[in-house]
Amino acid sequence: MPRGQKSKLRAREKRRQAHAETQSLEDAQATGAAAAAGESPSSVYPPFEDRPQNMPAAGTPSTPEGPQGTTNASAAVSCTNSDEGTNSQKKESSKSFKGTEDLRRDPLHMKVALLVHFLLHKYQKKEPITKSEMLKFVIKKYKYHFNEILKRASEHMELAFGLDLKEVDPTRHCYALVSKLDLTSNGTMNEEENPPKTGLLMIVLGVIFINGNCAPEEEIWEVLNMMGVHAERKHFIYGDPKKVITEDLVKLKYLEYRQVANSNPPRYEFLWGPRAHAETSKMKILEFLAKIHDTVPSAFPFWYEEALRDEEERAQARMAARARAAAMASARSRAMASNFSQAT
Repeated sequence: MPRGQKSKLRAREKRRQAHAETQSLEDAQATGAAAAAGESPSSVYPPFEDRPQNMPAAGTPSTPEGPQGTTNASAAVSCTNSDEGTNSQKKESSKSFKGTEDLRRDPLHMKVALLVHFLLHKYQKKEPITKSEMLKFVIKKYKYHFNEILKRASEHMELAFGLDLKEVDPTRHCYALVSKLDLTSNGTMNEEENPPKTGLLMIVLGVIFINGNCAPEEEIWEVLNMMGVHAERKHFIYGDPKKVITEDLVKLKYLEYRQVANSNPPRYEFLWGPRAHAETSKMKILEFLAKIHDTVPSAFPFWYEEALRDEEERAQARMAARARAAAMASARSRAMASNFSQAT
């Protein structure tokens, strides 16, 4: 089988698996569905106030080739098919049946969804995460599948929430969730009290990057709509998405939101803000997008070359900064030595 076809098949299977786990997460929020699965959400952790509607899937229908200026940003960044975003009525009518069928084929789906919910609860409460608790409260009789369940839940945490699950104590099997970006340093958006917004920010930064470092607002929403995130609709994960990306993340200086020059009626566009430039890089964003597509950054040669140039420029800037610091330290040392010599 050709290499490209294998990649498409892997991505399609990963997408199907992620959709089933998303449905399982929705079912886990409903007492009846959880009871049918032999679980009680309230016995594990307090449920979210809002029932989940859509979670970004972990896969994509195919791996874009990434040619110069020809690959559509929506296809490159989005985690779901466009027809999945526009066929909501059909999806709503059939998703329950599909979710049940997927659950019968792979009972680990529900466990993955429950573990995602459990990990989010621990993150928001700043509580330690241990393997023993995951086994006791979530995994239960599926303990022999622990590694697979944890792996799939970790992928959801990274791609939907921008959180990396890291084992911090291999002896006691303790884990910690680490945000890909620090969104809490000035206290304006507390991630421990609200579902993490880092995943949304990473997607928006990705759209900006692959649009030539400046993305029209319409392009941003085209991608987000394909993920089930809409400007005028409250979202299970992100709350009010329009407020998050046009106000919260702008105030935090992760994004710049400005009117397009001479546009009438007014149109707006997004750029990376200074904190985005300081706390992440084009290569890190490309790695994030590549993981969504179940591939590697070099699979997008045009953007990969730009990311490599950015890494080189950053390395040169760091070297120059170190050289300046060393020169200043040397000058201070010579001045102190001269003063001491004159005093004696």
